[in-house]
Amino acid sequence: MTKGILLINLGTPDSPEPQDVKNYLDEFLMDPYVIDVPSLFRWLLVKGIILRTRPKKSSEAYKKIWSERGSPLLFHSEDLVTKVQKILGSEYRVVLGMRYGKPSLETALKSLKDSKVSEISVLPLYPQYSLAATESSVQRVRILAEKLGITKLVKFFGAFYEHPAFIEAFRQVGAQSLKEDDYDFVLFSFHGVPERHVKKTDPSDSHCLATPHCCDKISSANQNCYRAQCYATARALAKGLGLSPEKYSVSFQSRLGVTPWIQPFTDVLYKELANKGVKNLLIFCPAFVADCLETLEEICIRGEQSFQSYGGKKLRLVPSLNSSEGWVKAVADILGEKTSAPSLQA
Repeated sequence: MTKGILLINLGTPDSPEPQDVKNYLDEFLMDPYVIDVPSLFRWLLVKGIILRTRPKKSSEAYKKIWSERGSPLLFHSEDLVTKVQKILGSEYRVVLGMRYGKPSLETALKSLKDSKVSEISVLPLYPQYSLAATESSVQRVRILAEKLGITKLVKFFGAFYEHPAFIEAFRQVGAQSLKEDDYDFVLFSFHGVPERHVKKTDPSDSHCLATPHCCDKISSANQNCYRAQCYATARALAKGLGLSPEKYSVSFQSRLGVTPWIQPFTDVLYKELANKGVKNLLIFCPAFVADCLETLEEICIRGEQSFQSYGGKKLRLVPSLNSSEGWVKAVADILGEKTSAPSLQA
C-alpha cells in the first residue's frame, strides 16, 4: 500500500493585501502556543491592539518579497514536495500542509485519508524544536487525526537540528556563498522565542538561561530547548564550513512585544559588529528551510540597510535550502529515520 508523508511548514497569507495578512495574523497569533497567555488577555492583545496596526505594516513588507509565483515560502515548499515525491517514488504520497493558512493541515490529512495510505509520516519542517512551531503543529495534527479517525496511522518525526543530512545541505549552500566573496564575519541568525518558552522545556527548572554557558552542549535538561538546539546547529555548520570560533556568532531575530526574548538580538549585533570593523557580513538563517518574510525582507532588505547605517559595507543572506538538491535528499534521508517528536502535552 501507498505510504503517506505530510510535510508541515508554518504558513503564509493568501496575498500580500492587508485583509489577507490580517486573516493570517489572526489565526497565527491567536494560537495559545504562540502567545501563551490567558485566553482573554490574548484576545484583547491580538484583536484589540496588534490587528489594528500590524496588518498594514506587514502587508507592505510582504509586497516587497511577493513574486509572480506568489509567496516564496509557499512555492518553495510546493517545489520541495514535488521533488521529494519524485525521489521517493510511487510507493509514497507526499503532501504539504501549513499550520496556518493554505493548504491547511486538515485538507492535507483528508487527502491522505482519501488516498487510503497505510501510514502517515509527519515531518514538521522546523529544524529546531519549539513550542510555538513544532508543538503547535504536532498537537494540531493529533486533534485533526482523531477527528478524521486516522490517529493510529500517524507517526511523527522530531527535530533535525544537527542531522548530518540537514547540516550538509546547508553547508553546501553556504560554502557556495563563501566562495563568491571575502567575508569578515558570519552570523547565524535564528528566529527568536520568548524566554518563558525556553524555560518551559527545562524539566530541571534550573538549567535553561541560568548561566551564560547553558547552551554550550546538549544535556538532559536542555534536550528540547530551542536556544540550545540553535547553538548546536550553528556549531555543526561552523565546523562543516571550517569557521573558527572568532569568525562567527549566533543571534536571534523577529522578536515581538515587550516580554523578554532570547538573546543576543540580531539587529543589535549589526551595530556591534560594524563598530568592531566588520565590513562584509554573511548571514545564515538555519531556523528556516525556505526563504520567507523573515529572511528576504527582515534580513536581506532591512538588515542590510541597518548594517550599512552603522558603517558596514555589505550584508549578504545565504539562500535558504528551499528545494535545493541537497535538501531534497536530506528530507528523504530524515524520513528514513523514524523518531518521535518531543511533546510537552499529554
